[in-house]
Amino acid sequence: MIEGRVIKVSGPLVVAEGMGEADMFDVVRVGDQHLIGEIIEMRNGLASIQVYEETAGLKTGSKVYSTGAPLSVELGPGLIETMYDGIQRPLEGMMKAAGANITRGIDVPALDREKKWDFVPTVKVGDEVEAGDIIGTVKETEVVTQKIMVPYRVAGTVKEIKAGSFTVTETVCVVTMADGTDKELTLMQKWPVRFGRPYKTKMVPDTPLVTGQRVIDTMFPIAKGGVAAVPGPFGSGKTVVQHQLAKWADAQIVVYIGCGERGNEMTDVLMEFPELVDPHTGESLMKRTVLIANTSDMPVAAREASIYTGITIAEYFRDMGYSVALMADSTSRWAEALREMSGRLEEMPGEEGYPAYLGSRLAQFYERAGKVISLGKEGREGALSAIGAVSPPGGDTSEPVSQATLRIVKVFWCLDSTLAYARHFPAINWLNSYSLYVDRLEKWFAENVNPEFPELRAKAMRLLQEEAELNEIVQLVGVDGLSVTDRLKLEACKMIREDYLHQNAFHEIDTYSSMEKQYDLMKLIMNFYEEGLQALTNGAEFNKLSGLAVREDIGRFKYTEEKDVAAEFARIADVIRESISALSAGEAEEE
Repeated sequence: MIEGRVIKVSGPLVVAEGMGEADMFDVVRVGDQHLIGEIIEMRNGLASIQVYEETAGLKTGSKVYSTGAPLSVELGPGLIETMYDGIQRPLEGMMKAAGANITRGIDVPALDREKKWDFVPTVKVGDEVEAGDIIGTVKETEVVTQKIMVPYRVAGTVKEIKAGSFTVTETVCVVTMADGTDKELTLMQKWPVRFGRPYKTKMVPDTPLVTGQRVIDTMFPIAKGGVAAVPGPFGSGKTVVQHQLAKWADAQIVVYIGCGERGNEMTDVLMEFPELVDPHTGESLMKRTVLIANTSDMPVAAREASIYTGITIAEYFRDMGYSVALMADSTSRWAEALREMSGRLEEMPGEEGYPAYLGSRLAQFYERAGKVISLGKEGREGALSAIGAVSPPGGDTSEPVSQATLRIVKVFWCLDSTLAYARHFPAINWLNSYSLYVDRLEKWFAENVNPEFPELRAKAMRLLQEEAELNEIVQLVGVDGLSVTDRLKLEACKMIREDYLHQNAFHEIDTYSSMEKQYDLMKLIMNFYEEGLQALTNGAEFNKLSGLAVREDIGRFKYTEEKDVAAEFARIADVIRESISALSAGEAEEE
């Protein structure tokens, strides 16, 4: 064991001498309390250590011990429904061991060492296995079955395989390697967090991650295996958007990282998720969720590790063939931790004090997302979608973290404080946001929703862009200076904005909208607009057209329960046709 001595303490940064034989990113224990830390710089035999706990009281001369291993996470049964801190210590386990206040230096294993899991083998003695192959399964929750995989760099013949109840450290399989040695496999494996888990092939994402949020699914969709950013100022609804995505996204596993945000937001997640029923499984949402919490009052240095801890756990489930959605709230707080440690290391600062390597670190994180073929003979297809919230000071997206993120991600959901103050939520600005997956996903929408869906979306976006131009004219000459067709266009855009893009996250029905319901609502709005244009051509009065009662029916359609959507759509479509036909024929009465 390599042993050094503390010569400098600067907040979470500790410098130790006598560590010349240690390696970069080795985990160390510092001082009498054995505070956990990680070597982040080696210079002239001195090791700069990032300590993940409060360093108050630490003094020069204290001993430092290297574990000889990098910061790693434990992967196996017990991950789901657990809440961890930034370095994968279970918060509930720490509370049982030390009470409500976390004791410094506490060491609680990430996975319960006493709980037994029912292991069902899927291989037999004599089978040839390689890294990534599944040797058995464990039913972790009602909706998640963990597939126990052969660890990386292990391949050979199954010498022994067991069935029954085991803890995560007991041997369930013995594999004879090519060199004749026996390798014992358990339900658990470890992986260093700073290195992405390997895979066979990375594929092009071509399936949307359906979220149930109309402005996202219709206007700015994200693909399974895609990356997205949600930047916005304080109070614009970043956290609620992240919560909505975590609740309703079409993913089998959700990993939610609360990185540097307020503790009450994580409390909301913990209180709300167990009570919410997953629309895909009928079970509690917590049955497929892993939570990483490193809130604003927890050690700054651990924020940096929390992002890597979360994405490594997500990659583990991706390798099983699951679709995984990872939410990071927020990467700005993670970047602030980078900035603080960079300053203490006396590195040359970049723009606004952030380190020069900010962009490359962000890229290393987001590039670990993707749709892949996993290792193993059968090659399972899994997807990891990464969605990061960005909190630019004052909502200024020209700052370094936002700009570095936008160079990497392919979906940009721009939250607008003006919309938020107008109580329009989700406050995603339809003129500034974009998705580079739209063209690639059009085929899926046409085949699985409706052949007209891509065209309807394009028409709606075109109308919204034209509305922005018309509004400039209205400010100059007033609405009466517009032609009746342009005035109808403004009315249609108002319906798109208020009836379609506006969605109530706290309404029992409106919180989630299926793709079929989204198509039906957009179709009703477009029907009203197109048939209204024809009526105006036939001499109908604009005031009568805009005052038709059917507009109220269209607005209320989004509150229709899913089982009644088809019937309600047919009814409103008939009312639109009949009322506008009567109007164009001059038979409509004054309302």
